[in-house]
Amino acid sequence: MNRAAEPDQPDTAPTHAFGGGMLYDSLWVLCRTLGVALFGIRYRFAEPLPRTGGLLVLASHQSQLDPLLLGLVCERRLSSLARSSLFHWGPFGAIISALDAIPIDREASPVAAMKLVIRKLRGGGALTIFPEGTRTRDGRLGEVKSGFALVAKRAGVPILPVAIVGAWECWPRTRWFPRPGRIRLEFGAIIPAGEVARMDDKTLVALVTRRLTELDATARRLRDGGDDIPSPRRAALTAAKSAERRRATDSPREAKEGRPSAPLLLAAAEQPLPEPAGPAGGPSPPPPPA
Repeated sequence: MNRAAEPDQPDTAPTHAFGGGMLYDSLWVLCRTLGVALFGIRYRFAEPLPRTGGLLVLASHQSQLDPLLLGLVCERRLSSLARSSLFHWGPFGAIISALDAIPIDREASPVAAMKLVIRKLRGGGALTIFPEGTRTRDGRLGEVKSGFALVAKRAGVPILPVAIVGAWECWPRTRWFPRPGRIRLEFGAIIPAGEVARMDDKTLVALVTRRLTELDATARRLRDGGDDIPSPRRAALTAAKSAERRRATDSPREAKEGRPSAPLLLAAAEQPLPEPAGPAGGPSPPPPPA
């Protein structure tokens, strides 16, 4: 079914709950201060986060802290899914409603929830989904479910994978309250919407699984004090920038000394050598027989 056949999912600008903006900003400052002090939060983006347009953030799920952690390190306001029962807990329900949480009734049909999520993304919102479906039990990355693939394709939005490590150690399932620790978030390269649309579900799930696995390994290594191992793409980009800086530094010195620059030498080297002239300008004699 195409988008024109879905009148119940208009493309409208994202709206925020009344008072949600001021509450979000106030909690952001407070929680970010506490987060850095208690959990030593560190993070890195592979590329700048898009400031506008629909965006589906796929994150590994370690603890109850995960939605908060993502909101603290992203400059853009993110919405997340929450059990519908949480919205009935008085002040807590009012807070998560103001922060644009989307209620999900696990006992009801998932179709209505999926339509709500797709409408949010088409309207230009940024939404977080945990594709594992539940929090990890042992701190390791679980199986990535395929439900996000349909959402991303129907909404026509790019995907941002991110791995969270250390949150399970700070707040495992067996504890009532979190404890101090070290948490790191590693954001990967964005998968463009066009690339998402061209893949079948199986291929897309395999790609997201591979990206999350690589990001998880990198985040663990950096959190534990290991060296960063750049990806081939990053290594090639760094080498190209270094070569460009060397050319920019060498060109003025070569011009001052009267030496040809590297591009000129390369161009001269690519020119064919002239044919040697024979006696009196005639053709060259044939080579002697072997």
